[in-house]
Amino acid sequence: MPNFCAAPNCTRKSTQSDLAFFRFPRDPERCRIWVENCRRADLEAKTPDQLNKHYRLCAKHFDPAMVCKTSPYRTVLKDTAIPTIFDLTSHLKNPHTRHRKRIKELTEEDIKKIKERRLASSTEQLASKKHDTAEDSTSTSEKEPQLSTEEKEFREYLRSLFEVLLLLGKQSIPLEACKETERTSNNFLALLDYSMNAGDEALKKRFEATALNSEYLSATQQSQLLDICENTVREEMLMEVRESRFFSIVTGDLFEFAGQKHLPLFLRFVNQQNVLREEFLDFLLFDGDEPALVERLEAQLTDRWGLSMEDCRGQAHKATGTYSTKMKAVAVLLMEKYPLLLHMPCSHTALNIHLANSLPFPNVQVVMETLRRISAFFSNPLTQEELENAISAHYQKNEEKAAALKQTCGSGWTEQHSVFDTLLDLLPSLLLCMESVRDNESGRFAGSVMADAYSIIETLADFEIIVTIIILKNVLTFTRAFGRNLQGETLDVFFAANSLTAVLHSLNEVNDNIDVYHEFWYEEAVSVAAVMEVPVNLPRLFLRRQRAADVGEIQVESYFKEYVTMPVIHGIMQEVEEMFSDTNLKALKCLSLVPAVMGQMKFNTTEENYADVYRNDLPNPDTLPAELHCWRIKWKHRGKEVRLPTTIHETLQLPDVKFFPNVNSFLKVLSTLPVLKLDNGKSDTSSQRLQVYFDSVPAKQWNKSLAMLRVNTHVKHDLDVMVDKYCRLYAEDDPEAEAKSEEAAEED
Repeated sequence: MPNFCAAPNCTRKSTQSDLAFFRFPRDPERCRIWVENCRRADLEAKTPDQLNKHYRLCAKHFDPAMVCKTSPYRTVLKDTAIPTIFDLTSHLKNPHTRHRKRIKELTEEDIKKIKERRLASSTEQLASKKHDTAEDSTSTSEKEPQLSTEEKEFREYLRSLFEVLLLLGKQSIPLEACKETERTSNNFLALLDYSMNAGDEALKKRFEATALNSEYLSATQQSQLLDICENTVREEMLMEVRESRFFSIVTGDLFEFAGQKHLPLFLRFVNQQNVLREEFLDFLLFDGDEPALVERLEAQLTDRWGLSMEDCRGQAHKATGTYSTKMKAVAVLLMEKYPLLLHMPCSHTALNIHLANSLPFPNVQVVMETLRRISAFFSNPLTQEELENAISAHYQKNEEKAAALKQTCGSGWTEQHSVFDTLLDLLPSLLLCMESVRDNESGRFAGSVMADAYSIIETLADFEIIVTIIILKNVLTFTRAFGRNLQGETLDVFFAANSLTAVLHSLNEVNDNIDVYHEFWYEEAVSVAAVMEVPVNLPRLFLRRQRAADVGEIQVESYFKEYVTMPVIHGIMQEVEEMFSDTNLKALKCLSLVPAVMGQMKFNTTEENYADVYRNDLPNPDTLPAELHCWRIKWKHRGKEVRLPTTIHETLQLPDVKFFPNVNSFLKVLSTLPVLKLDNGKSDTSSQRLQVYFDSVPAKQWNKSLAMLRVNTHVKHDLDVMVDKYCRLYAEDDPEAEAKSEEAAEED
């Protein structure tokens, strides 16, 4: 059974943490002090024996000097250790939260007695520390646990297993092989076999001791080992998140494995070195309605990981179609419970693509899905070459345009801010290319590629899709520059936050003059359809419904105005207003704390007007105005040779930023907002590494634990910690336990 920490406001338990857990002492006086420091009123009536048997405190509540790691497998407390580190106030931020651990209110007499005892205790600890220093070497050897030969061999065997599992994860090797071989279809067992042949004595001994007709390593044991690896790596990252306090949630594209849909869950935070990190932590089961999903997410973060939702400052959800609607509802529910959990677009996705993905209209979603299929289709060099040939053929009279298009569609164009402009320019060439691949006169393409080409042709050669692409291109022209700035440098983001009014004004102007704009856009669609030889007509499904309803005919242009142009305009306007509310803009305008932004504004910035958003997150909010004044003066009167830092990351790395605690805290909170791009010096992100795993491993062989290990190969791991955790959680696998069970079986 897991051990739960008895400290108030502490949610740690042994199955989710590598921290040591310590029993309450049996000594009555020490036990009383432990209870008193815990401030748990409900524990005062219990005896030392009851407390020793049923209650534990984790190592986080003790001074590190009082905790001794006597070996890789054992952590103990010094005899004089008492817990002194407690969080007795965080529950006050959320008065509606119910707690089982009731915190006792202290009287003045209680406080006086505690001070006297702590003074006496500190004197004793000082004396004992000198004694401990003198006898450190001898005491360490005395407390070293005496492991039997069988236990040592078992631990070495476990180390070998964990090493192989970490190798599988690092190299994206699935557990199961694609095809069964004569010996085994399990890559894990095959690598163990290789290790034994390479001279791994621990594995050899274990294998030789295994009966010929028994299973060497069961699927259950493999799952247990994977869980230990996954949880150990995750706990390393969670320790950093807890230390940093503030974080944001980012979810990725849905993936389906083991017969269920899962959301990748990432956390953004600034670590103790003031570096912004975005790490993949786990998959969240995407099941049930929106309240159920919110409840599951909260349970994951708080109950399982020991984080506080009150410290979450941002959320971004990458979703498409109906899933987008569901995730927007999830975001709204979370903001209702936690107002500072700001909903923003993710820095990984171009704003125009995010806006289009958020529109729940079938024709728009068909366009977005077709873009994803086109991106996958041209990942093959042969199809990419065919596209370039089609561009040359279509633009043979305009070589400059052809060269520009070839360069634009080289790589990743379906993820750019100008994706719909590029798609519109490419439409005739795309159709030519797909027809050439479908006909396959050269015989270079496989049947599956020909089938994909045929399917894409059917989509592109539809007048409704052509109209939708043109409407998206023209409407999103007004948000393109805004989106680019939003994902640019800090100065660009600051000015983007101040330019939103102009963007909304432009969209409103289009909406007010929709008849004029739609007429121009519809003519453009008819012109493109003529070039592609696509007939101008109403959608077949609409015609069928119209006949069934026996209503009058509707003109083609009027149909597309009512069912495409107006819904897209209104949807984009609503999404922009929701994603950039007053609170969101106030937060982004606080970027004026970055010295380069202050310099651009001639040091005439007014952060105080927006500081209320994060006032409760600051260490000394009352001194904020004076501190901001000093911060501006520092940079305004700097030496000529001093360059103004241009990013939050660069500012946080300054050695003297620690002398401005409010500014430091402000910048750390702002860094976690998902809309700001990562500036950590890495060429790839955790979301990209996760996508690489899913692209390189067949869908039937996806494994969430191996995905976790593959994405987080940069996270340090301690094999001894994994071994120790396995021995604690799965004691029945210990060799001595097995030997006893075998002896009992023989006696029976």
